[in-house]
Order: sequence, then structure tokens, then C-alpha cells
Amino acid sequence: MIDIDTFPTNKIGDLEYRIGRVFPFGATIIDNAINFSVFSKEATSCTLLLFHHGERKPFVKIPFPEEFRIGSVFTMMVYGINIDTTEYGYCFDGEYAPEKGLLFDKSKILLDPYAKSVSGRTFWGVKPDPKNPFQHRGNFIYEDYDWEGDKQLEYRQKDIIIYEMHVRSFTKHPSSTVKYKGTYAGILEKIPYLKELGVNCIELMPIFEFDEFENSRIVDGRTLYNYWGYSTIDFFAPKAGYAASAPFGMQSDEVKNLVKHLHRNGIEVILDVAFNHTAEGNEDGPYISYKGIDNRTYYLLTPNGEYYNFSGCGNTLNCNNAVVRNMILDCLRYWVSTYHIDGFRFDLASILTRDELGSPMLTPPLIETLAQDPVLSKTKLIAEAWDAGGLYQVGSFPSWDRWSEWNGKYRDCLRRFIKGDGDRAPEMYKRIRGSDDLYGHRSAEASINFVTCHDGFTLYDLVSYNEKHNEANGENNKDGSDNNDSWNCGAEGDTRDREINELRFRQMKNMLTILFTSRGVPMILSGDEFANTQWGNNNAYCQDNEISYIDWSYLGRNREFFEYVKNLIALRKEHPVMRNRNYFYEKNGTGYPELSFHSQNVWQFDENKPTLNFAYLYAEDAKKFKKKKDCFIFIAVNAYWEDCYYELPIIPKPLNWHLRACSVGKSFSSGKEIKALDQKGFMLKARSTAVYISR
Repeated sequence: MIDIDTFPTNKIGDLEYRIGRVFPFGATIIDNAINFSVFSKEATSCTLLLFHHGERKPFVKIPFPEEFRIGSVFTMMVYGINIDTTEYGYCFDGEYAPEKGLLFDKSKILLDPYAKSVSGRTFWGVKPDPKNPFQHRGNFIYEDYDWEGDKQLEYRQKDIIIYEMHVRSFTKHPSSTVKYKGTYAGILEKIPYLKELGVNCIELMPIFEFDEFENSRIVDGRTLYNYWGYSTIDFFAPKAGYAASAPFGMQSDEVKNLVKHLHRNGIEVILDVAFNHTAEGNEDGPYISYKGIDNRTYYLLTPNGEYYNFSGCGNTLNCNNAVVRNMILDCLRYWVSTYHIDGFRFDLASILTRDELGSPMLTPPLIETLAQDPVLSKTKLIAEAWDAGGLYQVGSFPSWDRWSEWNGKYRDCLRRFIKGDGDRAPEMYKRIRGSDDLYGHRSAEASINFVTCHDGFTLYDLVSYNEKHNEANGENNKDGSDNNDSWNCGAEGDTRDREINELRFRQMKNMLTILFTSRGVPMILSGDEFANTQWGNNNAYCQDNEISYIDWSYLGRNREFFEYVKNLIALRKEHPVMRNRNYFYEKNGTGYPELSFHSQNVWQFDENKPTLNFAYLYAEDAKKFKKKKDCFIFIAVNAYWEDCYYELPIIPKPLNWHLRACSVGKSFSSGKEIKALDQKGFMLKARSTAVYISR
């Protein structure tokens, strides 16, 4: 028996078809048919084109009959398609009037905005055929992956430690020793390493399908690519070129398999998503999808039909248009429900708060919709709270108590203070407390604290270069930020000077010691834990080579530094007092303030006084934090260029102070700390930090 609404009514060649179902958008396998549904408000007609894999010409074109158009949606159900060997696209007709923002061209073959898989860039770095009129093609996938009971981990945000990585860079270097280098499967092989380090959340730079050949060029004999991928072609499809199994069309399953095994090992997955613009660029950019389907709906346009460019990449998505807003919501719901993704970091998220004229809104519909959506209710939402148009919203990004933010002010303050700017001390206290000046009306977990990220210097380069060195990018070293707040410690780049190298590692330890003992959510850049370098390149967006690849030989070379970072992470995970999301400084059950600041003399402190010497004390109430015993953690910071004496606070008997970590030396794992010889105080070396804990 066949349901009346799935019975074919029309025929073309060997295929039969009928009016389809409006929802869901995209190409959906339904029994023995595929349902196609695509939106265009202003097109006059639409044609479905079906191709055999790799063929330039379609084997069939099926115009949507007028009765197959419901509202502004073209929908059709087609029977008899060989799912494994067929690709699809659309042609739209309508008015061509660029001054009005109308760009319809029925000669262009366009990618479905909701395609769940895209071919055309299956093999990373294989140059596409410029004569192929249809570069990016929709494919069909079976949603039949066996998750074996997996679901999102749903960690409390205050408890996560984020590790940002680029899929290809993480394992592409020969030293990674993995079998499938530069792929999702390669990350899978590094899960034991991630567990040893102690991170419980990875943040993947863009994995939505993009074109690495966008704006590619040759500089000094080396091909430069769109390497980072912040230029999306399709928001629903994983990047095929990152999959070892892509030649078999299995990239979707490879991503799911990675997520499942990360979850099994207690590691969440956050995706870095760029909904601020697409790969179609400005007026001179290519037709790929949105531009030829419904340009005035998908993009922010000036009155004369040109593209607003708040992204710095040629165009800006019209994110608060109801149709685009729903597409973004559909996309995120899809990745959460189908790929079990735990959260999203939104690139240049301030763009998402702009209206159709580009003006920021107090209550942007998209931000509110995502915050209150039932499917995303336990999904982490992280904003990069600025854009290329100058809208900086750190501390003021609309949140509905759901959104958190990359805290750029934390990064800048910590960098400046550690290199010797004592005027930053009063702000540094606020950053350590969880930036209560920015998020006091919310909570400390709204602050994503970081020192470095993909955009800028690595941690090692931050202490090794005064200036950026982006000559390899072919832009005369004019690209990338000039404001790095870096200090080379006495020599530019690599040096054999032992004292300079010791100082560099001390400075890196200093910054990470403060990072992991600050309230808020810490994030580190992959490779920083063993001092990976990009040789001073602070904008490696185009470098598919050793500049971007993580060199795992540094792990062996800098093992002591890795152990220091690993133990800082362990310290943070052991002591929930440092992860408290609430701004509580009063006395707790220990009889001490839960968090207090000190000068070199305990309990003497002027919060408004510039200085390069201070300390802070956490008092962990056993009853409140469900621990067996009260615990005290004392962190001393000396950013001064001479040794300084610090008093230790008096703590209840029979507790004694033990050294847990010192950036001049090393750190010690729990239970192996060294008892302080003098329980009253200690000398702290120049430009160093120390962590003492009660035992």
C-alpha cells in the first residue's frame, strides 16, 4: 500500500516525480524517493539538475511545475535516483538588476544551501577544473550512523577546559606519527594525548565545507590557500578534504565517529562557526549558492545593491532576516541532533546583532532565538564579541544568561601585565576574579579566558618576537595585527642565549599559571602546551605547511614545560573553588574569604595601586564544595625584574604550606608537593610565579 502523498504523478525519462513536502529544506531520503525543498522569495522559476558523479553535464533537468511551488518554496519528490552515484544542483530564473540587489542568472548552477554533503573538494589541495561550471555539488547521505547510545556530555560550562585546534594542523606534521595525518581520523588517534594533558573540551576551527582554493596564490614557489576556512560554502556539510574517508563519501561518518570516541573519553566538542559571511564575496565574487538563489534575503545590501562588509571578507549575511535566522537555527539544530556537537563558538558574533541596515540591536532576534531554543538548551554558545566593522561588545554582548564571550580584555591585560606594565594590576585583579566588572550581572563562566588563540602569536612566539613576521603571506608583512603586546625577552626569534630562553619559558609559565587559576573558563591554543612556534607569523590563515602544522618534536624537547601545563590543568580540576561561577568573596566555612588579594605582605592590599607584585588566596570550604577537607591555595605573582620576598598567610593547624608549582622550577602533582621550609614566607625569583597549597 502506497500513501497517496508519496505516489508519483509525473515522469521524465526513467525518473518519476510529484509535488514534495515543504519541510525539511534540503534533499531528504524518504523511503524510495528523495524530497527536494528549496526557498527563493524572488525567483520566477527553479529547475532541479541531476548529475552522475563528476560529469560536467546533467543527465536530467526537471523544472519545478508552478503547482510545486508553495509560498516561496519549490518542493519536489523524485523517485528512482541512484543515491550513491548522483549529485544535484539548482538553476533559478528571475530579474537581473544589480542596482536593486537582484542577481538571478539561469545559466548558473547553484549549490543547495541545505546540502548535507558537498563534493568538488574531496581531496585537499587537488586543483579544481576551472572549466567545470558546477564546482560545488550537493550529495545525498544516509542518516544511519550507529551512535551506540552516545549523547552530548553536557558538562557545566564552569568545569570545561577548552583546547582550540585546526583539524589539519593538529596532525599533518610528520612528527605527529598518526596514520591519517591532517584528518578527523588523525585527531582520533591523538585522544590518549588529549586525555593525558587533561583538557575536556576541544574547539575545532571551521569544519563546515569551504574551498581551500578561494583566493589561492603562489608566493615564493609555495601555494597559499584559504587554510583556516572562515569562508563557508555550505553550513550543513562537513569539510570533505579533512576526511581520510572522503574518497568513499564517508566524511559525515568520520566526523561522527570522532565525536563519539571523544565523548567516550570525556571530551566535549565545540565547533567554530562563521555565520557572518560566505565564500561568495562581494560584487566581483562567484555565484555558488545564496547569491543566485535569493541575494536580497541572504545578504546585507546597501540601497544601491552593493554588499555591506562588516566581516572584512566582502559580504555580510543578513542574520536577522527571518529566513536566514531560521537557516542558522536549522543548521545548529542539525549539528547538535545529528552530530552530537556540544557547543559553538561564533566568529565575529557582533555581526549577528546587526539589523538589515547594519545597526546593532539591543535585543537581536537571532541571538535571543538561539539562547532560548529548546534543542540548543544545553548547548554551549560562545561569542567572539566583536566584528570587522568596529562593533566591540566584550562585556555587553546580549546574553539572556546563555551566551558567553571570548574575553579579549583578559588576553590584553594579562599580556601587558606579565611583560612589565604595572599599571595593569588593578584590572588584572578583576580578570582573575572572573571579570566581575564585565559579567557581574551574569556569572564568571560567561568569561572565556585566553592568552593566545589561532588568530595571533602562539604562546612561544608571544615571548620570542617583538614584531610580527608575516613575510611568507606575500602581503609585505602588512597583514595581521600590529598590536600584539609581545616581548621577545631580549632577542628576536630563536636564540642560543640560555638566560633568554629560560626567561621565555618562565614568562609562558607565568601567564598559564594565572590563566588556570583565574575564575572563568580557560582556553589554550593547541601546541602551546609544549611551546610550538609559527616563527613569528601572527596571521597564518593561508599557510598549509610547517608554519601552521604543530611540530610534535617540541613535546619531547620541552617535556618539562608540558608537565608544568598538565599539572596546572590537574590543579584546576581538583579544586572547584577556582571554578566557582558566582562572584563570592566573603568569608565561608573556612573562616577566610573565598577569594582574597594580597600584596607581598598578606592582608595588606590596595586594589587601585599600580604594582608588579601581588598574590591571591583561594579558601576552599569542604562543605560547600563537597570535599573531604578545607583547602587553601596561594598564588604569588612577581612580574618585577628583581627577586622579592612574599609572606605566606597563616592557615589552621595542622595544615602546612606545600609548593605545588613554581615557574622558575617545575610543578608537582597532587600528593607530591614539597613542604615549604619556612611556613612564614619565601623569596620569589624575578619574573616568576609560585603556587602553594595546604596539606
